[in-house]
Amino acid sequence: MSPHRPTLIFLLTAATLATVPASAQDKPTFNRDIRPILSENCFACHGFDSKKREADLRLDTPEGAFTETDGIFPIKPGDLTKSEVWQRIITTDEDDLMPPKDSHKKLTQAQKDTLKRWIEQGATYQKHWAFESPALPPIPSAQAPSNSPIDAFLAARQNQDRLNFADEAPKETLIRRVAFTLTGLPPTLAEVDAFLKDTSPKAYEAMVDRYMQSPRYGEEMAKHWLDVARYADTHGLHLDNERTMWAYRDWVVRAFNANLPFDQFTVWQLAGDLLPNATTDQITATGFSRCNVTTSEGGAIDEEYRHLYAIDRASTLTTAWMGLTGGCAQCHDHKYDPLTTAEFYSLYAFFYSGADPAMDKNIATTEPFQRLPKDNQQKTLEAAIQAEAEALKALDASAQNVAYADPATLKPAPEPQPSTQVLFDDAFPIGTDVRNTSRNPSAWVSAPDYGTKSGSRVLTHTGGQLMEDVITLALTPLTVPESPRISVWARTDPQSPPRVLSIVSGGRRVFWGEENALADIPAGPITQVTHAGPLPKPGTWTQLSFDPSVLELKVGSRISTLSIQQYGGIVAWDLCTLTGNLRKSEDTLASFSLWWKAVSSGKKVSADVPADLLKPLTTDPAKHTKLHIADVRAKAPKPAAPLTPEEEAKAVAAAKREAQPTIDKEREALLGFYLARIAHPANEDIATKRKTWEAAKVARSTADYAISGTFVFRDMETPRETFVAMRGQYNKLGDKVVPSTPAFLPKLAQSTERASRLDLAKWLVAPEHPLTSRVTVNRFWQQIFGIGLVKTSHDFGSQSEPPSHAELLDYLAVSFQKSGWDIKRLIKELLMTQAFRQDCKTSFPTRSGSGSDNGLENPFYTDPENRLLARGPRIRLDAEQIRDNALFVSGLINLEVGGRGVRTYQPPNIWEPVGYGDSNTRYYLQDHGPSLYRRSLYSFLKRTAPPPFMSNFDAPNREQSCTRRERSNTPLQALQLMNDVQHFEAARALAERTLQEGGKDDAARLNWLFRTVLSRDPDAQESTMLTAALLKQRELYKADPAAAEKAIHTGESKPKGIASPIETASWTLMANLVLNLDETVMRN
Repeated sequence: MSPHRPTLIFLLTAATLATVPASAQDKPTFNRDIRPILSENCFACHGFDSKKREADLRLDTPEGAFTETDGIFPIKPGDLTKSEVWQRIITTDEDDLMPPKDSHKKLTQAQKDTLKRWIEQGATYQKHWAFESPALPPIPSAQAPSNSPIDAFLAARQNQDRLNFADEAPKETLIRRVAFTLTGLPPTLAEVDAFLKDTSPKAYEAMVDRYMQSPRYGEEMAKHWLDVARYADTHGLHLDNERTMWAYRDWVVRAFNANLPFDQFTVWQLAGDLLPNATTDQITATGFSRCNVTTSEGGAIDEEYRHLYAIDRASTLTTAWMGLTGGCAQCHDHKYDPLTTAEFYSLYAFFYSGADPAMDKNIATTEPFQRLPKDNQQKTLEAAIQAEAEALKALDASAQNVAYADPATLKPAPEPQPSTQVLFDDAFPIGTDVRNTSRNPSAWVSAPDYGTKSGSRVLTHTGGQLMEDVITLALTPLTVPESPRISVWARTDPQSPPRVLSIVSGGRRVFWGEENALADIPAGPITQVTHAGPLPKPGTWTQLSFDPSVLELKVGSRISTLSIQQYGGIVAWDLCTLTGNLRKSEDTLASFSLWWKAVSSGKKVSADVPADLLKPLTTDPAKHTKLHIADVRAKAPKPAAPLTPEEEAKAVAAAKREAQPTIDKEREALLGFYLARIAHPANEDIATKRKTWEAAKVARSTADYAISGTFVFRDMETPRETFVAMRGQYNKLGDKVVPSTPAFLPKLAQSTERASRLDLAKWLVAPEHPLTSRVTVNRFWQQIFGIGLVKTSHDFGSQSEPPSHAELLDYLAVSFQKSGWDIKRLIKELLMTQAFRQDCKTSFPTRSGSGSDNGLENPFYTDPENRLLARGPRIRLDAEQIRDNALFVSGLINLEVGGRGVRTYQPPNIWEPVGYGDSNTRYYLQDHGPSLYRRSLYSFLKRTAPPPFMSNFDAPNREQSCTRRERSNTPLQALQLMNDVQHFEAARALAERTLQEGGKDDAARLNWLFRTVLSRDPDAQESTMLTAALLKQRELYKADPAAAEKAIHTGESKPKGIASPIETASWTLMANLVLNLDETVMRN
């Protein structure tokens, strides 16, 4: 057996140390020794939940356990024979045995012995340790290798088990360990060399400080909190469409970099909007409570999902700050902890009045949504709004001076003239209603790198399958001219070309692409399909043109709706026109009467129409006068007797005379609106001013679109009444509750009659609160050392594992509060300890077997999980760190900070099987260029199908709060590291770095490669093995040059041609080998 493989006894003892039990000579204590046994085996039937309690017996309190009933004591302190519980434990009668056989629980002999000694020694109960406020304990006098109080606590515990700290790790190990811990990235060779040369006593501390000041620090710290916050880039349920929340993620990064005190970090996230004069950052932080999954599924019930969202938010609160499984109390009183269902719904009440809708509408900007202008964006927008208003005022004034004659009234009718009607250019025409597949506003790109064909911006489509803009011309219906052509400019992306481009109207489609390209694409309500030609050449602007008759659009007919479509890929569209020869008397953009009649029959009223014009605009012109006459007559006194025909005619004429000024005024106002904003310009002045106004509209739209935003949390103005949901059912309501906190914890201080979220947040970080500081420092300990002082970091309740170092936990919790909740101070204090700085290796040659060395026990045997820290923390890198490490050492990494999530390399068919047909995240469309090499923190996270490189290495899907990632070891992980495009491309880039920067010969280059990845020199054996592997790879590629070419052309980045393909491929395999070493993927 390999000395580096764990033995069976190693694995079996891992479970025993976690609870750090008392030895046979120690007096058992309730919290450390007894509560875990009773909680696991007894409390489900004899605990806090009164509805599930058997025989009305409680064993979680001394009152319940010691109370005599009919002469029987459940537990009689000091007397085993009179303790019915003990007698039930040792009985051989299966009908009386406890735990009962059908519970499938059984006490071990060690547990029985512990309970026996506890009862014999007085059966002393304790309040659960986590529910007592922490007090600053005295620092042990145990000799420690540093001045750190933390080391003193650890040394005192080690002495009990005959353990000791290991020697300090080599400096190469230390800098790599610190760099990954604080930044998630390895050190550069320059940083390693600088640290090795610095022989001052403060060298290590200075190195820690440098990494703590890096902007990468906030990114690494944020990764852990975003697991807790359940942050993701999609809604999570049903369509799982994209949501815009990345500003919250970026705020978390900034908060850690700025060292925002944790109490403020808490208050801002739970109630930042309630702070006086709340800042943009404080409001953005409330996105924490909007990170829950949401839906907009047809048939979903609003009240049910409002209930579920509040359940999630209350449960996440209890997990994130209190380390309690509060969600267990949504259906019944908690079985193990003193949290009633009513108390859980009192926490729920803080969130039940959220202003967000039950249905997210499947859009990216579900309200409440906070706009986040930066730099001068708000000023730019305000200036653009002002410029647009001024341009419109000038345009409307210009139209008042036009002497207009409707061509429809001219005899004879005007001859046909060349006509160009614009469907869209830099914007859609005024009054246009647009429905987009993504359910979000149409995407316009201003001044793209590849240029425009007309104007300043282009309409873009990005999608995995069907993507369309359905354009309904509510105010500008187009008339099909003689000799008509519909034309549109299109540019397909060279890296993501579409399969099909098409235009649809009235159930008929004209398309460009392979003739059979639509064979496997659902046709929908299409009744006729016309193939117009091949796809345009990628990367070039091409005009697509066709006769609208193929869409059954006849000369003289109106075009009110047209759909611009693509299937897959990325396309830019520009300047769509309808051209031909058209009589002005038949043109709705020339004849006011034709336009009024056409528009009045429309079903949609545009928001672009002034309010005072809505009534006449939506009234058929033939009925306009009659309606006003009827209005006048309705207001007149009713005649005593029916009118004669002559009297009726006179009454109508009188009403018409009275109504005529209003009729004329409305008609003139509508005509002015038409001439200024709709019709072909009547003169050069209007044409110039129209162009100025349209440009101003585009500028305002561009400035508005440039301002990003994010989901935020806000309460309704009038709170909803809140009730206990019986058995967790939203529609079976019990007692009414108000926002409040559990009775077993300190009393909530209310600032108003109804407690607010701000009261709740301040209560969590109050000095007397027993949980928040403990839970928080424990998670930071877990982050640094791999396992928390309380292993169950999500659960500090009765079911939790007791802390391995209870007094140390309280010391850290109290010190954290006293420091002003200073996160960087705490992290630095942990990194400065000998516990963190010690070597992973010890003087023991094997990881198995008992025995001692100079009176010390083998820590690998005594403490397999390294809870007592008699050796340095050695843990596998997180999923993000593994990918980022490869990108960083290869030189490919893009360290841009923040922004929308990026879509990196991903195997095919990950999103598609779980996506609904009309979801905008059904099809995965990979990004290209620098986005492929962003840090993993910024990867787009679709909840129903997270990035596989993250899932494969145990990252959560963020559907719910996660306080601790597991670490699995699977063959699929090895396959990813060896063969994934991102990793193999990184190996090739690292190979070229090695060839360029590593020296002139193989030995120097191998040493450089090894140091770049692992921060240390290879030993003699490693150098020999690496040299042999390199020679072997050269032989293989010399025999197969085609394989070498293929190897170096993996991924989108191009080889730099530093060496021949054979040499580059050989070194690529060497880089791949080093990147796959166990040491590479471990934080050593």
